[in-house]
Amino acid sequence: MTHTQTIEITKAATSNVSKLDFDNIPLGRTFTDHMFICSYEDGKWQTPKIQPLGMIPTHPAAMALHYGQAIFEGMKATVNGAGEPLLFRPEENAKRLNFSARRMGMPEFPEDLFVEGLKKIVNMERGWIPPQEGSALYLRPFMYATEPFIGMRAATSYHFIIIASPAGPFFTKRIKLYAETTYIRAAEGGTGEAKAAGNYAAAIRPTEIAKSKGFDQVLWLDAHEFEYIQEVGTMNIFFKINGKFITPSLDGAILDGITRKSVITILEDNGYEVEQRAIKLSEIKEAAANGTLEEAFGTGTAVGIAMIQAIGHKDEEIHVSDESPVGQLVMDTINGLRAGKLEDKHYWMVSVVD
Repeated sequence: MTHTQTIEITKAATSNVSKLDFDNIPLGRTFTDHMFICSYEDGKWQTPKIQPLGMIPTHPAAMALHYGQAIFEGMKATVNGAGEPLLFRPEENAKRLNFSARRMGMPEFPEDLFVEGLKKIVNMERGWIPPQEGSALYLRPFMYATEPFIGMRAATSYHFIIIASPAGPFFTKRIKLYAETTYIRAAEGGTGEAKAAGNYAAAIRPTEIAKSKGFDQVLWLDAHEFEYIQEVGTMNIFFKINGKFITPSLDGAILDGITRKSVITILEDNGYEVEQRAIKLSEIKEAAANGTLEEAFGTGTAVGIAMIQAIGHKDEEIHVSDESPVGQLVMDTINGLRAGKLEDKHYWMVSVVD
């Protein structure tokens, strides 16, 4: 799917970037000066625009508010040593957004316009990109149903929007997970493999419960037996057992993470075998008990690489590891690519300047 419209640009009269303390960035609360917006009406996407960030009038019967047709993506922009803004595999986010759109009965967005819109808004907001390694300008493309109608069907009008927010490192310490055995994240045939907003709404209460028990995130298990590992909070997960990495296979209930697929490539580039398969929590317990569980980490756009120290399950706690040397290698590789310090042999980094 391609587009022919030119992006209309209206610049903000003043910028708020001077108010930002780049050494103390509040997570998800500070936004840049502009947003990208494109409306779907009469069966087609209308003229795309970049305009000053502002409120969007919403009818109280907007179908997204009642029936949950809402999807999103997450990605980051960084700068290299020359100050050139870079995106990490944006075409993969464009493809995944449309995968989510199809699953949720929403119109697909032109993938070339998705990438072009990202490039233009990041280039305009390049002064907001934190220069510190591990920090970035977090980008949030999202789409939701705007048609005012109380009725159970696909909406006929939508907004696609991109907003941007400077962000520091998500986790600065090793994390502890709590294996959830009451609530589920997703089941095969559901929406777990799409980035649907409702997936995350359903995770809020279990996550709060896990935090009240002293854990950082939920370790999601399968919906039938509460035995097979799926994801971690907003991340995919990798275990190193007896020298080999194992990550749950994509089974229709697990998000096809862009960081996940990149980490698989990085691990294989460094000589590690990566097995994608179903993995039981009992297998992790056994590996911890016999000393073959060497490390584990979560992967995701927002968190990057999150090192895992322990997993709680019911009344016991499984010790994973106190250090993650390969996890650190992977993190350093991704950060090095984002900063333009390492050879980009897979051509993942995309300049926003044509």
